[in-house]
Amino acid sequence: MFRKMRRYRQQLGQEETISILKSGKTAVLGVLGDDGYPYTVPINYVYADGKIYFHGAKSGHKIDAIKRCGRVSLCVIEKDDVVKEELTTYFRSVILFGKARVLEAEEEMFHAARALGLKYYEDKETVEREIKREKASLCCVEIVIEHMTGKEAIELTRAESGS
Repeated sequence: MFRKMRRYRQQLGQEETISILKSGKTAVLGVLGDDGYPYTVPINYVYADGKIYFHGAKSGHKIDAIKRCGRVSLCVIEKDDVVKEELTTYFRSVILFGKARVLEAEEEMFHAARALGLKYYEDKETVEREIKREKASLCCVEIVIEHMTGKEAIELTRAESGS
């Protein structure tokens, strides 16, 4: 169902791929938007329990698209160094595909919001207080990952292998 990576020598292992997801701050979410056009939007997210969580408004292009079709793609870029002398970019990134759903149960929403909040702010009391304050307008989304790959520039692969 999902394509194999064409440049398989540049593929990162599962552990490195997950490490990028854990450390990344911003991702680009791709959904099937209005009139069949792709719609991409930057989001803050957290990787927890083998899933991706993010939050946003209860309505809008992103949420409407997810409610219509839960199939999504997500891209996280860890490294993006332009090397002018070589006319290339030294990059490390992850692309994943999965099924997104808007969380409905209060327990699920609280879990997702807490994981997300604690990724960006380490004070648990403050995070939980903010979640309770914003509860009425909070919309959390879960992405169950179906396929993911990490990739790096061939120059980085060669440097690691010594060739």
